[in-house]
Order: sequence, then structure tokens, then C-alpha cells
Amino acid sequence: MSIDTTRTPAELGFAMPAEWEPHAGCLMQWPARDELWAASLAAAKADYATVARAIAAYEPVVMVCPPGSAREVSDLCGAGVTAWEIPIDDSWARDSGPAFVRDGEGRFAVVSFRFNAWGERWHPHGDDDALAGRVGERLGLPVFQAPMVLEGGAYFVDGAGSLLTTEQCLLDPNRNPTLTREDIERTLGDHLGIGTVIWLPFGHSLDTGPAGTDGHVDGVAQWVGPGRVMLELPTDPSSTEYDRSRANLAALRAARLADGSAIDVVPLDPGPDTEVSFANHYLANGAVIVPVNGDSRDDAPLAALAGIYPDRDIVAVPGAVLAFGGGGPHCITQQVPLGVDLDVNLDVDR
Repeated sequence: MSIDTTRTPAELGFAMPAEWEPHAGCLMQWPARDELWAASLAAAKADYATVARAIAAYEPVVMVCPPGSAREVSDLCGAGVTAWEIPIDDSWARDSGPAFVRDGEGRFAVVSFRFNAWGERWHPHGDDDALAGRVGERLGLPVFQAPMVLEGGAYFVDGAGSLLTTEQCLLDPNRNPTLTREDIERTLGDHLGIGTVIWLPFGHSLDTGPAGTDGHVDGVAQWVGPGRVMLELPTDPSSTEYDRSRANLAALRAARLADGSAIDVVPLDPGPDTEVSFANHYLANGAVIVPVNGDSRDDAPLAALAGIYPDRDIVAVPGAVLAFGGGGPHCITQQVPLGVDLDVNLDVDR
């Protein structure tokens, strides 16, 4: 494909589709950083495999894994999950994987944002920084290099010109200390094809520390359809997120979409003392892959999600180990839009 990648995707008519649009498949990354998982490494691999199998019931899954580990992936994940041996440092495909963009002719390309391991928290991270480009090359797609640090869990797009993010993360100087808010908005527009940035003040209050992301939006909210944003909104005033969530609610109610319309805010009460983020779910073809605590705390949020997504299966997966690592199913997945040719690459590396 002849695409001038010295220009920006938006200049050439490319934009990122919404996550609820049909997928060709899903990219994941196998747990690889011993320092992060420590004694939980085996449990992490088991739970990643469980998530991969759950998704594979609805769409193909490609598991990027360190060279020499394809057999382990195949043994634990089974049929429907294909291993690609590509060097990686860590296991968060949402953050270091490619962002796929599409133009009006149905052509696809990859955007590779810079990746600095959530503000230089972990080293090395050079292979993860290179991953989006390597995946793009493997798929035979043009790769646009974006001049900005950005993780995929830090934003959502609605496919109609609007992007949702948090000030807590994108304005943290550990990512892009030389960029102003306006610079960031312009770069997002240039590379993701959006015209409106909707800023929430906060991600989750506990999303800090060695395994934190400084407030990724996918820990507190998600687009659930055109013009609709689901927001975690605890009803218990003693919750650490009570005031922060209401500041986010006020921001959403004041914001307008790219077409000038108001946002339909769909509240979700996560309940008291949850270990998982129910907002951090993955929209597979026909299903919602949701992290759960594994007890009665899950009942009300799962029922609420069934009401939000009446046309999708609600599929619960273990969430505690993923939360220990710093995320959930959305963090460990990256959707591949329908139209990207994965079939020619669905060969298991041995």
C-alpha cells in the first residue's frame, strides 16, 4: 500500500474506529516481566489464558509472546489463540500495542505512539516501544510514528470525532513534559482523526505506585455506544472514588460531542470494596469480557452491564490477579478492526 507516512493520518483521511465496531480479532501479550508478577507469574499466565479463551469464543486471538514461548502459549490457551513470537518487555497490549486507523476507502494503517512504561516506571521497555511498528510491519500495514507518549488505556474514541481521556494521566509531566494541553489535543487529532477531546479530571485514585498508570480512563469509564459513556459512580459516600467520580460526572454533563450533542451518561455503581474495575472490560464481537471478584460483590454490576449491553453476552473472567498487576481485560487486549487481514498470519510460531 502506497501511503505517505511522513504526513499525519488525519491529513490522509484516516481515523480510529470505535471499539464496539466489528473486529477481525484481538491482540494480547503474554505475561513477560518477572519483576512485576513475581510469585504470581504462573497465576497471571493462567488468567491471561482464561481471558484469551473467552475472547476466542467470539473472535480470533493473537497472543504476542517472547521468542521461545509459543509452545507454552499454545498449551495453555488452546485452539483459537495463535502465538506470534515478537520480543516484548511486558504484557499490556492496550498500552504498547498498535492503534489501528481506517480511511474512507477502507484502507488500514497503524499508529505507533511512543511508550515509556507509564512514566519510566519499568525498564527495559524498548521492545514494547517498538511493538506497534513491528506488528504493523508483520501485517503489511503502513505505520505512522506519533511524536507523543500515549498508552491505549489512556483514551477512548467514539469513531465519530470525539475522544475521552483524563487530565490526571495525559497532563502528568512524566509522559510529555514539553507538550501543552493544546499540543496534546492537536497531536491526538492529527493521529487518531478526532476533533473533540473530552477531559475527565480523574482516573481511579489507587491507580498510582509501581503498577499504576496515573489514572487511565479505562479504569473508570468507557464508551458503550454512540453518544453513551458508562461511568463508574459509587453510591457509597465513604468510597475513595465518591467525590472524584462526581467531578467526572460533572465534566461529562458539561461536555459536548464532536457533533455538538450532549453525552448520555450511564452510571454504574461498582459496589463497596471491589477489587476489580468493572469499567475495564473488553468488547469482543457479541460479548463483553468483564473482570470479577468471584463472589456476591459481582452480582449487581454484572446485572447492570447486562442492561447496558442487551445484545451482547456478559462473560465473567477472573479479575484479582489482573488487578494486582495493574489492570483488567481492557488493559491486556487490543481490538483489530474488521477488514485488517489477520488470516494470512494465523500460523503458530514454534
